[in-house]
Amino acid sequence: MASQQDIKRRIQSVRNTRKITKALELVSASKLRRAQLRIEALRPYADRMRDLMMEAASHAHLHGHPLLTRREARRVGIIVLTADRGLAGAFNGQVVRRALQLGSEQEAQGREVVYLPVGRKGLGTLRFRRREVLSSWTGFSDRPEYKDAEAIVEAAVTAYSADELDLVLLVYNRFVSALSQNVEDIELLPIPEGELAELDAQERAHQGELLFEPEAGEMLESLLRTSLEVTLYRALLESTASEHGARMTAMRNASENANDLISAYTLAMNRARQAEITQEILEVVAGADALQ
Repeated sequence: MASQQDIKRRIQSVRNTRKITKALELVSASKLRRAQLRIEALRPYADRMRDLMMEAASHAHLHGHPLLTRREARRVGIIVLTADRGLAGAFNGQVVRRALQLGSEQEAQGREVVYLPVGRKGLGTLRFRRREVLSSWTGFSDRPEYKDAEAIVEAAVTAYSADELDLVLLVYNRFVSALSQNVEDIELLPIPEGELAELDAQERAHQGELLFEPEAGEMLESLLRTSLEVTLYRALLESTASEHGARMTAMRNASENANDLISAYTLAMNRARQAEITQEILEVVAGADALQ
């Protein structure tokens, strides 16, 4: 059995760790609130922007636009949104696992797969697993800005327009609550045919109700790029809120585990103290018997 001094040192070490996890929990809770407000404010705008872009594409009859045209997929790019830091439970791992699963599914169809990770954790894991990384971005997962989404979209659109990529997928954590984050994957490029077909049906049902000024064809190019940027910016904000929620929950669990460990060590220390007292009493009694 460990001595009282050893157990006291362990208790102090756990208490120091608990201070760190508690501080990280409070910091993440504060950041989560701000991130949650940002994503809740952006969601309606992002949804409407995507609808407007697809409406313009449908009215302009430009399904042959390079970024809307589906072609045979020979090379697939997967954008993976992770964090720059760890200590967030399964947040990073579950996104990377889903991205690797998608990559395996695409490779099973005879397609080449490259990755475009966002965040140091995803980049490090993909490099460790020797996956091909086309481009990467780090340093802003804690508080992304719109310019970060612009840079990622620029790289994806450039590669897609140059036929370096035939299909671009996006994998990220969608924020549900502080306790729940769902991994989602969407097709970023090209626009899914099903959505455009649905818009065509809506257009036929409501012919003449929508007016564009300037013409839809003139607006399409800028709307398409802006819609992609807003979609990716939304995913970045969803990922950030999910990161803070996952870290807050992980640190809370770590603090509770530290409390349990301190209680267990305290009980062990009391037992060690009782054993020492009992041993001393036995020694005194034995000494007294020897003197008689």
